[in-house]
Amino acid sequence: ILGEFVLYQNYPNPFNPSTVINYHLPKASNVKLKIYDVLGNEIATLVDEYKPSGSYEVEFNSARHSREGGNLTSGIYFYQLKAGDFVQIRKMILIK
Repeated sequence: ILGEFVLYQNYPNPFNPSTVINYHLPKASNVKLKIYDVLGNEIATLVDEYKPSGSYEVEFNSARHSREGGNLTSGIYFYQLKAGDFVQIRKMILIK
């Protein structure tokens, strides 16, 4: 499996206030890891850079990525990994 791109499920999930997202790159790539709400609005960009091949871990802290007028609300959010031609989206749940 390490010969391919992998976006792992975040943990813990559900989370409050932070969770960890892991991913693996079989080759060096331009990587974007973004968080979206259920309406498709971008909440945060966690990674936007060229990365060598390998496994990576990124923390998402919902308290640091607040919306206008307050913190993120409980609910479903999505995280998307783009690396080269690879795109994958997974779901995570924030419970307050």
